[in-house]
Amino acid sequence: MQLGAKIKDMRLQHNLTQEELADRCELTKGYISQLENELTSPSIATLGDILSALGSSFSEFFKEEKGDKVVFGENDYIEKEYEGAVQNWLVPNAQKNLMEPLTVELQPGASTGEDVPHEGEEFGYVLEGEVSLRLGSKKYVVHKGESFYYTADCTHAVSNDSRKKAKILWVSSPPNF
Repeated sequence: MQLGAKIKDMRLQHNLTQEELADRCELTKGYISQLENELTSPSIATLGDILSALGSSFSEFFKEEKGDKVVFGENDYIEKEYEGAVQNWLVPNAQKNLMEPLTVELQPGASTGEDVPHEGEEFGYVLEGEVSLRLGSKKYVVHKGESFYYTADCTHAVSNDSRKKAKILWVSSPPNF
């Protein structure tokens, strides 16, 4: 970690000049310049004074920034094909998250297969075609532009009983697929 560069970034975020920061910490402008250019290192006490002047703390300053990816494209998707169905996981390694989004394409006559009861909730939005949703002994037909939402505490399955391809945006929480 480059302390000086991080201090400079924080100073600029607070719209302070080197001189203004130096005055707040009873330091010289030259010292702040040397620090920001990595020509010197502050003592713990001096770093504490600088962080205080910048409205920060040691824990916040040294906290590691998460480099988690936020935007995903087709090259990131993981695809699985089986018996007339294609699943695309839209967020790699989503099993570590609270939700698992994917798309499911079902050819005519294809099904996701029966899923046993489990903890969690599932949501689907039909992007194309229509699907049959079976929850326990109840069956629902869900058309393009409609969505479904249920707790997964009974057996459930989605099938394409029509003659056209169906596509669903599906979100499972917690991840289950």
